[in-house]
Amino acid sequence: RGFRVEPGEVEAVLAAHPGVGQAVVVAREDVPGDKRLVAYVVPESESESEGEGEGSDGGSGTGGVDGRLSAELRGLVGEELPDYMVPAVVVELTRLPLTVNGKVDRAALPAPEYAMAGGGREATTEEERILCEIFADVLGLDTVGPDDDFFELGGHSLLVTRLVSRIRSRLGVEAGIWLLFEVPTPARLALRIAEAAPARVTLRSWVRPGRVPLSFAQRRLWFLAQLEGPSATYNMPVALRLEGGLDVAALRAALGDVVVRHEVLRTVFPVVEGEPYQEVLAPSVVGEVLRVVRAGEGEVAGLVAEE
Repeated sequence: RGFRVEPGEVEAVLAAHPGVGQAVVVAREDVPGDKRLVAYVVPESESESEGEGEGSDGGSGTGGVDGRLSAELRGLVGEELPDYMVPAVVVELTRLPLTVNGKVDRAALPAPEYAMAGGGREATTEEERILCEIFADVLGLDTVGPDDDFFELGGHSLLVTRLVSRIRSRLGVEAGIWLLFEVPTPARLALRIAEAAPARVTLRSWVRPGRVPLSFAQRRLWFLAQLEGPSATYNMPVALRLEGGLDVAALRAALGDVVVRHEVLRTVFPVVEGEPYQEVLAPSVVGEVLRVVRAGEGEVAGLVAEE
């Protein structure tokens, strides 16, 4: 997500919990493009019994997601570390898988099974129904119930931004990212977005009028040009020294592509009855955008000064 995460810091916080004997944190990508921080913990009681003669064959035993333990430990990490370092889920194991060297075999850690969703009541309002659909879509689940917690189902801050975007698109309201952290269930969120501001108007294309008026900045520069005449005051020259062979044709094509892409580079200000307007010239009218002059080393300074 663009943040530097030190699993060891998260492991230290988890291990400080009196009920945790061992803790390992890894970043998993069980779904391509969706990395999630997953914590694996062995309860203190299990950790003590493991050393009483039950040798490890590398397996991790049976484990799963304890909803209460997960919420408690995730809350503990949230109090000590930034939100992006809070594990998406905490998996409880009877023991950690080990390599032949006695180190934790991270590759053998089981994929987490996130809390089951959609097992509660049905949505009672249209807003709840739509939000349940949005939650399920963003989380990649078949169904989500009105009282299911977004983060307990594996949601994280990156998915929150997608959720906010879908809500804006489907319901036409602005739901801030912070709101999802305060009310992470469809039912509670439905009550809050009823008071939310309408979504910002999305940008869309318009039919360009025959004469486009100048912007305030353009009009100011146009006025100064009429007052003072041709001037290089607002030009921004730059001289670059390139080393090695130059592919003139490729450079010319690249500059031509830039001119085609950005209309402002081929916009002129005709005047009709004393009133200027913007006219975007066709790329073919602009002509060559690269002029090549061959000169010796001693002539370069003079040519640059002339420009």
